[in-house]
Amino acid sequence: MGFRAILGPAMHDDLSSDPAGDAVGDAPGARAVPWWQTATGYQVYPRSFCDSDGDGIGDIPGITSKLDHLADLGIGFIWLSPVYASPMADNGYDIADYRAIAPEFGTLDDFDRLVAEAKARGIGIVMDLVVNHSSSEHAWFRSACQGRDAPFHDYYIWRDPAPDGGPPDGRRAAFGGSAWSFVAEVGQYYLHLFSPAQPDLNWQNPGLRAEIWDMMRWWLARGIAGFRMDVISLIGKDVDGGIDEEGPYLHGFLQEMHREVLAGRDLVSIGESWSVSPETALMYCGRDRHELDMVFQFAHVKEGWDPVHGKFRPKPFDLVAFKRVMFDWQAVMTNDGWNSLFLTNHDLPRQVSKYGDDGEYRVRSAKALATLLHLMKGTPFVYQGEEIGMTNATFTAISQFRDLEILGHHAESVAAGMSEAEFIAGANVNGRDNTRTPMQWTDAPGAGFTAGTPWIDINDNHVRINVAADRADPDGVFAHYRRLIALRREKRVISHGALTPWHEPHPQVMVYTRDLDGERVTMIANVSGEEVRFAPDPALVAQGVCLVHNVAPRDAVTSDLALAPWEAFALLSRADGTTPLAA
Repeated sequence: MGFRAILGPAMHDDLSSDPAGDAVGDAPGARAVPWWQTATGYQVYPRSFCDSDGDGIGDIPGITSKLDHLADLGIGFIWLSPVYASPMADNGYDIADYRAIAPEFGTLDDFDRLVAEAKARGIGIVMDLVVNHSSSEHAWFRSACQGRDAPFHDYYIWRDPAPDGGPPDGRRAAFGGSAWSFVAEVGQYYLHLFSPAQPDLNWQNPGLRAEIWDMMRWWLARGIAGFRMDVISLIGKDVDGGIDEEGPYLHGFLQEMHREVLAGRDLVSIGESWSVSPETALMYCGRDRHELDMVFQFAHVKEGWDPVHGKFRPKPFDLVAFKRVMFDWQAVMTNDGWNSLFLTNHDLPRQVSKYGDDGEYRVRSAKALATLLHLMKGTPFVYQGEEIGMTNATFTAISQFRDLEILGHHAESVAAGMSEAEFIAGANVNGRDNTRTPMQWTDAPGAGFTAGTPWIDINDNHVRINVAADRADPDGVFAHYRRLIALRREKRVISHGALTPWHEPHPQVMVYTRDLDGERVTMIANVSGEEVRFAPDPALVAQGVCLVHNVAPRDAVTSDLALAPWEAFALLSRADGTTPLAA
């Protein structure tokens, strides 16, 4: 049974379309719209979602226990951060066995039960595929370190020392320090673009690629709905040429993956790339490329980083720059490819703290950000806790942080001239631990996450910001997300309508329209904490039906709008400005 069939007719319109285009209709040769184009994804970070056994670490049975929450939200698939066996140097992104579950997360039986229970609710499980690197505890790497003639030596990337005995080149690791580590038994350095505990795999080796294809098929046979591929743009690197990101072998490897594993299967494939650009995006997910379905790109994230000190010295939020990036990516995918839509994930800060107002206007700004994102063209992703407006943590000491990246960069940044206080402040704004504090289910001491001692501190504000409190409010953040997710399933103009940006230079207001088959959705958001008087372009003036709002419903876009702080709404009208027959 295909995954679309599992979701059933109640969850998807009977549409037909080019797989990644705007045309929706009965054109000759048209194919059914893939299920993931009308679905919304939800990322679960297992360690921090729900702890079922009181050890302070979230687990798979805990996830299963919360599936009704996600089904009620309307989620179509869960992107599950790694649950494989791992020494957890990078919280599971260092895999020691690709076909085993980490004991702290549960068992394969627990995983199979999660897949089955999720399917029963119309939800697919998308696995995190981490194959740029393995753990240094993987059996392949332990063998590789025994000598140059060891069976799996060529599964990794080795180079001789420089003439002075030091690393082969000056590459720096993402988590700090050199990207090369020496193994005396081999007399060579191995490459690790992240931490020494994460040696890079040698994709030039066809035996390695065959192992990966077989492993992927093994997980698909267990009933999963696809893969999100971690830093996949690194696998085609040209080491001696100094090219790591989007190297010359990347797309050949992805096309081989498609031929060997993905082709002909009803699944979704999502590639993460920190280097993909509007110029290279369609090489990953263009309809004729036979590679991936969509990519995660981070241009809107990097726009807020300092050119020298990066994420740990963030720049103030610039709405005009943000709109430019988001609308550029919408333009690239107008007729081909497919966008992923997100503001938060496990590598990023909480969006209401980063882009919104996590104080007075927390609820309203959380709804505004959701509105402006979810009504774009693409597949939206909700990160756990986003649906109730969870905020960044506020740690006061470096000892509270758990993230390998923060700890790795701490000494280097202070040595480069940042004060301890400035580094901690930057980590509290942009650090990855912000989204790794436990999910806030209730106001209880363990936030409903655990009966034990949590592996990382729980945000103190869980006593007022939690799932139970928000869901009890019919006008809460959860209710707003549920409405947006339902609209994407129900309205073709939202899932597949053409997007046109308006008023791009405005420093406080974001505006765009979605058009399809004579229907128009106009989205207007005040992305500021001030009231804004705004005169929309005359072409936007229309009578209509309010689809969603976070202040009060509006039945028209008028020539003079007074937008409350963080107000956002969407109006459904005919393209000629008249009211549609029904919402």
